Amino acid sequence: MEITELRTPCLILDENKFKAHCDWMKDKCKRLGVNLRPHLKTGKSKEVALCQMMSPEGPATVSTLLEAENFFNWGVKDLIYAVGIAPSKFNRVADLIKKGCKLKVILDNVETAEALSGFCKENHIEIPVLIEIDCDGHRSGVKPASPDLINISRALTDGAKLVGVLTHAGDSYGCVGSESCRKAAENERDSIVLAANRLKEAGFNIDIISVGSTPTATFAENWDGCTEVRCGVYCLGDLVMAGVGVYKLEDLALSLLVEVIGHQKEKGWVITDGGWMALSRDRGTASQAVDYGYGAVCDVNGKILDNLYVKLANQEHGVIVNRTGEALSPEDFPVGTKLRILPNHACAMAAQHHSYHVVNDGKVIAEWPRFCGW
Repeated sequence: MEITELRTPCLILDENKFKAHCDWMKDKCKRLGVNLRPHLKTGKSKEVALCQMMSPEGPATVSTLLEAENFFNWGVKDLIYAVGIAPSKFNRVADLIKKGCKLKVILDNVETAEALSGFCKENHIEIPVLIEIDCDGHRSGVKPASPDLINISRALTDGAKLVGVLTHAGDSYGCVGSESCRKAAENERDSIVLAANRLKEAGFNIDIISVGSTPTATFAENWDGCTEVRCGVYCLGDLVMAGVGVYKLEDLALSLLVEVIGHQKEKGWVITDGGWMALSRDRGTASQAVDYGYGAVCDVNGKILDNLYVKLANQEHGVIVNRTGEALSPEDFPVGTKLRILPNHACAMAAQHHSYHVVNDGKVIAEWPRFCGW
């Protein structure tokens, strides 16, 4: 099938670019002596996951228990649920473990540690736990030098088994260029190693020392003291990652195929059928040096159209303009023209769709289903 035959709007996944990104990260982790535990939340697809992982059984990272359930059903056994565990989800975790899933959870406070310990005691089950470490103040986690780290560890009893520490350098998404990303990677590594060493000195057994974000994973020069790396969006790439310096625009593997449905001649606008229901409302590039609105514009073959971007989006309409202010001619973009839009945030764009249309050399070679939900 030709790309132009696809119904719009729909996701396009460039097979060659996608597989090159996956292979590059696998090779880097092997070279630097750590396990790769890719995050599967970006793709939410069996086929995407199989390309990311080192083996069909994992290891891998998920962000929802629905992801854990689906990937376990597809044969992935070694999983970390990398969002702080909530008490209402204990039973769901236990069900997966009883079925044979090597699922691990994370937490960052004594209250949850005590609640999980009580659950394990009551249900005669062992649940592996990693303590989440805050390496940069971005989100959740306990500071690596905080007394709370030891207190949380001591609160894990009766089957709630401490197996490691985990951190995510979320502030790296605000970095620009290789040097600032390298510094973020060094801080991420140093923070998690400090936390692990404190726990070891206090007598706790720490098997997993887990770091990961796409910017730090891309630019890290060593992971001494770490056992594994988690990253997710690296496999597809997006405009935020391009703004950070991880990718060039032409490296991005994911795009949205849209069709021109009209024009605003007075304003020089091109109107497409790709609104925020297809693109997502993510405006992650708004705080970067180049604001791509709702996405950068390519021709149907993926060639970047300089200065064109989706400035406005309604539910089902996208408005393409020229950054220079020059009006776009209806003759250059007649009704029926197919275009591709690069995502601000690959995870968010993909979440609007049920499948990827995989292309190679201009041909649609496969359709890979994906899933949504929690």
